[in-house]
Amino acid sequence: MKILVTGAAGFIGSHLAEQLVALGHTVRGVDCFTDYYAPALKQRNAHQLQAKGVSLLVLDLATDDLHEAVRDVDVVFHAAAQPGISATTPFQTYVDNNLTATYRLLQAAQQANHLQGFVYLSTSSVYGADATGSETTEPRPTSWYGVTKLAAEQVVLAAARDHGFPACSLRLFSVYGPRERPDKLYPQLIRCLLEDRPFPLFAGSEHHLRSFTYVGDVIKGFVAVLDNLERCRGEIFNIGSDTAITTGEGIRIVEGLVGKPVHIERRPPRAGDQLKTHATIDKARAILGYEPTTTPQEGLAQEVAWYQAEVWENGCSLLMASGLHSYQQHT
Repeated sequence: MKILVTGAAGFIGSHLAEQLVALGHTVRGVDCFTDYYAPALKQRNAHQLQAKGVSLLVLDLATDDLHEAVRDVDVVFHAAAQPGISATTPFQTYVDNNLTATYRLLQAAQQANHLQGFVYLSTSSVYGADATGSETTEPRPTSWYGVTKLAAEQVVLAAARDHGFPACSLRLFSVYGPRERPDKLYPQLIRCLLEDRPFPLFAGSEHHLRSFTYVGDVIKGFVAVLDNLERCRGEIFNIGSDTAITTGEGIRIVEGLVGKPVHIERRPPRAGDQLKTHATIDKARAILGYEPTTTPQEGLAQEVAWYQAEVWENGCSLLMASGLHSYQQHT
């Protein structure tokens, strides 16, 4: 198949593009290389993908012509988004990069002659502070990120409901692993441990429950959707781990892997944060055969090893965000 992956140079998108090529598909990637975090890190991902045969277009989905991007593609995986909760990111940026970008990509994809599937990558943040129910649970987002991701999801699913557009949505739960964004919990924690500096943490967040989901398990879920496109039309699936741990437990696992404790610097609680996520994946199991298998200990060992070999030992920590932020753990 010819497959388009948006956000292809990012964390999840790069893993997806890489796996699709390995499975024999022709992959076209799109990325905007915004400065939300160091573009040099995404450029590194992009070079690795191009070396494996992925063609890459530099496009802004919210403003640029997208007809070349969707030309002759069979499936679109829409991973590009404005992520996280940031007090310095304007609301309009979330609207532009989540809602407007998705609408424009959808409009272009509807003109593609061979399109068999449009897979929108959503987030558990659409559920709000308590993300523990099934796909039929009422969405109650508490952040601009969750609000705009939910709005974009509904734009996509409206096309499926109205005229049978072959779309579905995957709500991802706290994805982690190699290439993870530097603003998120584990890359910041690993960096602080290696640099012997205090780790900034929002007060109370060590007690938050999270379905930390290893990126390799998430990619298996994407491939399962690709193998079941007809059964996925118009559907929503939770894609996450049904084993949840607290943020504090995750911190302790990483401390053990690195071999030292971290000094935590408390920050005031953050508005809009999720308090509890625990993925209910019965539907994905039944329809897709989805089964996450990576334990937090195994997945975090992979992430620590990647960070030490690819970021720390290569002197790439300078490519990280210039300052440390209290952690953001949103898909």
